[in-house]
Amino acid sequence: MVRIVTVAGSDASGGAGLEADLKTFEEYGLYGMAAVTLIATMDPDKNWAHGVFPVDEKTLKAQMETIFKGVGVTAVKSGMLGTFYAVELTREYITAHQIKNYVLDPVMVCKGNDEALNPELNAAVAGKLLPLALVATPNLFEAGQLSGIKDITTIERMKEAARIISDKGTAHVFVKGGAKLPGAVKAVDILYDGKTFETLEAPLIKTNWTHGAGCTTSAAIAAGLARGLSVYDAVVLAKKFISLSLAGSFALNRWVGPGNPSGWRKETLFK
Repeated sequence: MVRIVTVAGSDASGGAGLEADLKTFEEYGLYGMAAVTLIATMDPDKNWAHGVFPVDEKTLKAQMETIFKGVGVTAVKSGMLGTFYAVELTREYITAHQIKNYVLDPVMVCKGNDEALNPELNAAVAGKLLPLALVATPNLFEAGQLSGIKDITTIERMKEAARIISDKGTAHVFVKGGAKLPGAVKAVDILYDGKTFETLEAPLIKTNWTHGAGCTTSAAIAAGLARGLSVYDAVVLAKKFISLSLAGSFALNRWVGPGNPSGWRKETLFK
C-alpha cells in the first residue's frame, strides 16, 4: 500500500483541508495519513466566520515523528500551516527524509476571506518550502502574493506569475483557478516547468459549491505522483479528478458546499 501524508489544517466542516485530502487519497487507492497543523472552525451564529486554532509545536512534532520516522511516506502534500514552527518542521522532515514527491499548496486564506492571514508567514513558506517542492499549486490570489503581481486577470499574467514563482526555486508551478478569470468560458490552468508552459483546459463547471477545490486538486497531484506518474500526467489526471468532483458538488448549508471526491467513480480513471 502506497503511503502518503498531508501536513495541513483540519476543516471542522469536512469540506476542505486535510479532510478533503484524505478523501482524495482514498479515491486514488492510497494509504493516507495527516499531520494536523491547526483546526479551522466556522461560527453559524456569525455568518460562518472562521476561527483558526493552531496545534502546539510539541504535538505537531510528535505527529511528524509518527508519520515520517515511524511509518514512512512516498509523497507529501502540505496545505495551511498556520505557524512559523509548522513551516520549519515541514522543511525539517521533508529534508531529513529526502522526500522528492512534495506538493506545496501555499494556502493563505480561508474561503470567504480576501486578505492573507499572515504576510510574514507566507514569506517564510516561500523561502523555506518553495525550493523543496516538486510542484507548487497556488490559486490566483496566492500566485499574486508569491509573485508580487497584484491583479492576475489574464492567462498571460498567470504565466508571468508562474515564471516568477519558478525562479524562487520550485521545480514546477501549477497556477490553478483560471475559471475565475474575467469572461472565462473554460477552466484554464497553467503548468510551468521552468522552461515550457502547458495550458490545460477543461469544461467550466458552473457551481457555487467549490469549498475544498484547491485542496482536492493539490492532493490529487500528490496522489498521482505517489502512484508513479510524471508531473504532467499527475496534473492532467488531477484536473480531470477535480472536474468530476465539482460536477457532483452540493450545498452543505446556506453558506458553503463542497465538491464530491467520489465523482470520478462515474468514469474509470484506473483500469
